[in-house]
Amino acid sequence: MIGPSLPFDIERRFGLDARALVSALEAALATGGDFAEAFLEYREYRSAFMEEDILKDTSESFSLGLGLRVWSGETTGYGYTNDLSPDKILRTARSAAAVAASGRAFPAARLVPRPGGADVYRVERPPDKAPFEAKIALVRAAYEACRGFSPLIEKVKASIQDQIQYVAIANSEGLLAADVRPLVRLTCVGIAQRNGLRESGYSGGGGRVGLEHFEGSASPEAIGREAAREAVDLLDARDAPAGVMPVVLAAGHAGVLIHEAVGHLLEADFNRRKTSIFWNKAGKKVGTPEVTIYDDPTIPASRGSYAIDDEGTIPRKTLLIEKGVVRGLLQDKLSAKLMGRTLTGHGRRQDYTDYPIPRMANTYIDRGEHDPAEIIRSVRKGLYAERFTGGQVEDSGQFTFSVSSGRLIEEGRLTAPVKQATLVGSNVDILRKIEMVGSDLAFGLPTGTCSKEGQDVPVNDGCPTLKISAMTVGGK
Repeated sequence: MIGPSLPFDIERRFGLDARALVSALEAALATGGDFAEAFLEYREYRSAFMEEDILKDTSESFSLGLGLRVWSGETTGYGYTNDLSPDKILRTARSAAAVAASGRAFPAARLVPRPGGADVYRVERPPDKAPFEAKIALVRAAYEACRGFSPLIEKVKASIQDQIQYVAIANSEGLLAADVRPLVRLTCVGIAQRNGLRESGYSGGGGRVGLEHFEGSASPEAIGREAAREAVDLLDARDAPAGVMPVVLAAGHAGVLIHEAVGHLLEADFNRRKTSIFWNKAGKKVGTPEVTIYDDPTIPASRGSYAIDDEGTIPRKTLLIEKGVVRGLLQDKLSAKLMGRTLTGHGRRQDYTDYPIPRMANTYIDRGEHDPAEIIRSVRKGLYAERFTGGQVEDSGQFTFSVSSGRLIEEGRLTAPVKQATLVGSNVDILRKIEMVGSDLAFGLPTGTCSKEGQDVPVNDGCPTLKISAMTVGGK
């Protein structure tokens, strides 16, 4: 039996005791290698989707498996299996061990259970324990609120997804850690139509929370109405102007630009491979003194949070840029070892079929000293970027982002709504042009997923109101 300091009984959940895990690790190191790790995962996933006034789809799935990793120098071997029989696990371990050919076996240390980090999960009504009918009721409430908002709404899509993930990590250094991670999101899309013109709006809520989360400001009715409101408002929006102009990024939703344009390039693997523009910028100034950026996996209830990362490391709030100066990177175990850096707890993986890589969790620009209204007043003519639909970022730092909705700024006031703007620039150039940072730090919708190297993980991002002195805006 594995020790009581863990959040659940690993042997009962996976049918493997500490001896079996040590045997697997020793088999993975049988031909050499510097390090071996076993990642056990059990996941339950459920969803419901409503469209055209009917419940169109429901699904329920379960997955169980083991991933075994070995690294030798910078080379990683990885194998996985959904068959947890002793023979299959040993075959998987030998497959992962093929990267190391020194022929010298290394013993694995005795496993010592270690408790997790901060209590970041806020669950009173666990979604995995709730009847499907309760979740369908949330979907229907969001759908009907969106549909009933305006006669201009012609189509609605609403859905809920929830999952519970049990993970356990054991490695050749003797670490044994485990976590139970809840996750839920409720989303709604409204499509408005007038005289042949169609526009869509989106809203959602959720995080590492229970169903009680949807009883307050994130009620399904509020989510549905917000999706409809955005869609209807966009029917009256004009195309954004083009040119170089001051741009004000709205608090919360504009955090996705920071996530994409800056966050990825501060992940350690890109820097040790020298493919990030920041690879040689440690301790150097890359932005104005107003810019301080963190990634914090320990924010309670946030979609990107976790008590341990997927290597068993207790995560910590990590300072990336301080007053314009690069101070840190997001590290996993392999990058930290190769770079001689401290672990930050950002080794994440999509599931047991993937090995961990450095990933963001909850990334944000910290609050500043300016009143948001003061920032708007400081702009004579410019663009207020409110909602984003996504973007593309290159390793060089060049990016293109699509703004789904915003407003013109004229003589220090928000005026006409605009749409279909494109923001073009480079991350270092933008960081050097952030001249005002608001006091109103907020996070975007807690529904985001980040993709990297074919792996998707839940994340969140945020920022206060930001003024960029000059930025290229594509429009008409």
